Amino acid sequence: MGARVLVVGSGGREHAVAWKLRQSPHVEEVFVAPGNAGTALVATNLPVQPKDIDSLCRAAKELRIDFYLASMDDPQPLGLVDRLRAQGVLCYGPTQAASRIEASKVWAKEFMARHAIPTAASLSFTDYQEARNYVESQPDGPLVVKASGLAAGKGAIVCNDMHEALNALDIIMVRRDFGAAGNEVVLEERLYGWETSAHAFCDGKTAVMMPFTSDYKRAQDGDIGLNTGGMGAYSPSVGVDARLAEQIRHDVVDRAVAGMDAEGAPYNGTLFPGLMVTDEGVRVLEFNARWGDPETQVLIPRLESDLFEVCHAAAEGRLADVEVKWSERPAVGVVMASGGYPATYKLGHVIEGVDDVDEGVLVFHAGTKQDRRGLVTNGGRVLTVVAMGDTLEEARTKAYSNVARIHFTDAHYREDIAKV
Repeated sequence: MGARVLVVGSGGREHAVAWKLRQSPHVEEVFVAPGNAGTALVATNLPVQPKDIDSLCRAAKELRIDFYLASMDDPQPLGLVDRLRAQGVLCYGPTQAASRIEASKVWAKEFMARHAIPTAASLSFTDYQEARNYVESQPDGPLVVKASGLAAGKGAIVCNDMHEALNALDIIMVRRDFGAAGNEVVLEERLYGWETSAHAFCDGKTAVMMPFTSDYKRAQDGDIGLNTGGMGAYSPSVGVDARLAEQIRHDVVDRAVAGMDAEGAPYNGTLFPGLMVTDEGVRVLEFNARWGDPETQVLIPRLESDLFEVCHAAAEGRLADVEVKWSERPAVGVVMASGGYPATYKLGHVIEGVDDVDEGVLVFHAGTKQDRRGLVTNGGRVLTVVAMGDTLEEARTKAYSNVARIHFTDAHYREDIAKV
């Protein structure tokens, strides 16, 4: 009998993870809560929301789940891993205590200071007027204003001047656009350089790096427009050479894993630091206690090893015993979003052409569902079209030629993903 695996979420990341898990001879069945129209093709969707921990635990018991693979951010800070472990479920994902590294940016900043992990200088505030007074005392200094809590990857506002920073404070602490995530804010020096995303499999003591990725957060070409959950990604990251990769592993990932272990909250699961490479060296922008989206959609197709075997070994604390192999071929993923995303957009548009893509091209679903008309849009980010090639340019060309075959009303995508 193979494993019965639970994945929680409804994004392209969860479709990619479920798709890869289904390829493992050790997996009997995959359940995704709540999933989407794509996960339904490779797994069994469950009508349970990611924050409904009681229902997730009940479903795990009823369905005889014996392995949980954490991919998104919401359930772990609410204690899902702790609860499932108590039920006897083996888990690849951080405990409630370990997930603080993402769930509280204030805690993460203090943790980085304790363990000499390079990051931007910052101050935190729970009082709006005190935060405002500080911003007004720094009229010439550009800042990044961050909601301390979880904000679906959208809680950091990069500001060019004092007026933009004051507006960001209003958005987070007065308008409450990110809800309780804005109870505390981090005011951080703005860093200049270029970004890359690091991912690592972790088992509490050992970390195994994944290839580096670059994602595109802004809604419009040229990195302008509103911040989004991510409009596309490519891997491997141009600019990350062997020396820089080793520095990131040593100064960021290994120190984080050792630090969490030393503080009594060993980190098990995928650790995803977002990084800025500056003239002064690497700086951590934030730690994410999960897989990235859309980074996962370009990482998973490059993984030649059995995802279940790797994560199962990590969950058992024996990651060092597993060889993790990756394809040398680059991957490019382009997100097709609903027109107006991340602001106001309409749902329910019929999607055509998903089955007309080239052989080897992958279409990972996010905001999709099936109704009487067929496949329709059901979210802001709808699909991620992923292609691999012998070169980055070949992968990019293939991805965009297949994006052009897929149609739905008001479809929007950036045209400069992986244009490096």
